[in-house]
Amino acid sequence: MSQIFDILKRNSLLIALVVVMVLFEITIRATNHGSMFSPSNFTNIISQNSYVIILAVGMLFCIIGCGNVDLSVGSIVALVGAIAGVMMVNWESNIYLAIATCLIVGVLIGAWQGFWIAYVRIPAFIVTLAGMMLFRGMALLVLDGLTISPFPPEYLRYFTSFIPKSRADAFGLTLIITLILCAGYIIAVLYSRFNKIKKHYEVEPFTSFIFKIVIVLVALLGSGLLLANNKGIPVILILLAAIVMFYSFVANNTVSGRRLYALGGNEKAAKLSGVNTNFMLFLTYVNMGFLSAVAALVCVARFNSAAPTEGNGYELDAIGACFIGGASAYGGVGTVGGAVIGAVFMGVLNNGMSILGIDANWQKTVKGMVLLLAVVIDVLSKKRVKA
Repeated sequence: MSQIFDILKRNSLLIALVVVMVLFEITIRATNHGSMFSPSNFTNIISQNSYVIILAVGMLFCIIGCGNVDLSVGSIVALVGAIAGVMMVNWESNIYLAIATCLIVGVLIGAWQGFWIAYVRIPAFIVTLAGMMLFRGMALLVLDGLTISPFPPEYLRYFTSFIPKSRADAFGLTLIITLILCAGYIIAVLYSRFNKIKKHYEVEPFTSFIFKIVIVLVALLGSGLLLANNKGIPVILILLAAIVMFYSFVANNTVSGRRLYALGGNEKAAKLSGVNTNFMLFLTYVNMGFLSAVAALVCVARFNSAAPTEGNGYELDAIGACFIGGASAYGGVGTVGGAVIGAVFMGVLNNGMSILGIDANWQKTVKGMVLLLAVVIDVLSKKRVKA
């Protein structure tokens, strides 16, 4: 019995996500609104919430490193999207040149904010709040208050197409790729656990470890079946997987990742240990600017337009995803996997309430309450685990 309680405590967020998904599915079916887990709707959930995952990963590094957030990411998305629209649609520039320009602009914006935060030591809240207004204004100036569309088809296919191109081949190829991913996941987590044991690191209890593997495998197989019954694997899902795996590796297996956690845990101690804390703090905002630019490219492709209102509220979704995912507001605590689960949680909440036809004002109210409740439950469960 104690092992069961231990599993529930250690995986409270994951279990909460599953419970919410099941409750939504029951409610949606009972009210004859279809199904949340129809193949087409599942693909829509991935497309609609791709920007949340991308921004949440970048926001997580800001929170881990300094306990601060970036309030400007929505405005950066709008500005970079505006630049992409002007270059690709109005100027008919080469799409690769436009993509490179947008990414460079994102990095420069991140460097601009990172300089004031890391080296001048202006509070991040003030700098990014100023950035939120500054970059939104610049987006309005670039677009002259107008919406630009449509984008070139050769650009859209990099973010809105599917693998394989033929729907007839989608089922078999998608299942094969899903099984390969399942095998790769099992090998990776087993290798990681055995490596930690070999180095005498602390590992989670075996039952909890197996439980988590089973949940992930069920999620992978279920997702693969739903995608296989639709159009196949969305290209955007491959981009998301690459971003999540890369940043998970950086956070868990690199010196920079360890230094980032040390910075968030105790900046003075990290500095005395030889960590260039200013530079690490600077890099977190450069990275946030880069990922904001990636999110902008994804968003303009999804909407097939660049609008001055794009990105409104995106920073709140990203911040909410991180805190729901277990990040600490004080810094030094958080995982990429947790941020992704938090982003999926927000996405399921948005999609489920939209299908049920709940008023937008009530949706915001519910999301605020769920955010607070999820964080409270997660914090209390972790305290009990430590006790």
